[in-house]
Amino acid sequence: MLLHIPDVLTPEEVAYCRQKLEAGAWIDGKATAGYQSAKAKDNQQLDEGDPAAQEMGSIILGALERNATFLSAALPHKVFPPLFNRYEGGQNFATHVDNAIRQVKGTPHRVRTDLSATLFFTGPEEYDGGELVVEDTYGVHSVKLPAGHMVLYPGTSLHHVRAVTRGARVCSFFWVQSMVRDDAARTLLFDFDMGVQRVTMDAPEHPALVQLTGVYHNLLRRWAEV
Repeated sequence: MLLHIPDVLTPEEVAYCRQKLEAGAWIDGKATAGYQSAKAKDNQQLDEGDPAAQEMGSIILGALERNATFLSAALPHKVFPPLFNRYEGGQNFATHVDNAIRQVKGTPHRVRTDLSATLFFTGPEEYDGGELVVEDTYGVHSVKLPAGHMVLYPGTSLHHVRAVTRGARVCSFFWVQSMVRDDAARTLLFDFDMGVQRVTMDAPEHPALVQLTGVYHNLLRRWAEV
């Protein structure tokens, strides 16, 4: 499932983070790439140890905790601390797949990358190129979203970022270990939850709601790993 989640950050949060990003300590993006990804990766990345990166990461994690769509779609168990990258002057990231396991720097904690996420800080009118292109069983999807919006997609997907030929593309990226590792099961649960929510809005007193909610939680109980 590839999902566009709008307005993860407020305009005020985007503006605050952009000020921090403009003054950030940018380094070669290969610093966090695996062996194969390093050969494909040409971008800049905010130093993980930069206090601004850690502050903005906390802002993003707080926003995710408030976002009902993200919580329903990802069913998060662990979220990797958000990282930040920038593409400009023809930089790109060739086709690759994300590492299955990411270790949080300076800790023994590991995150299985069931889901990948990209949160945009620059709008599509600010740069040319820079589309995130995700390949899945349903085809090839090109993603370029407004500032504050996020795309969530399976970590198993082949994907690349096209060259930025004008301006700069600045984003946060991170990974989610879901309580439900199977993408098909997770998608089914998300669709089920959206249906239950719609019935709740349209017919809040309908007697089937209790039964439907029970089925959802029984499926989650069957598939979840915590």
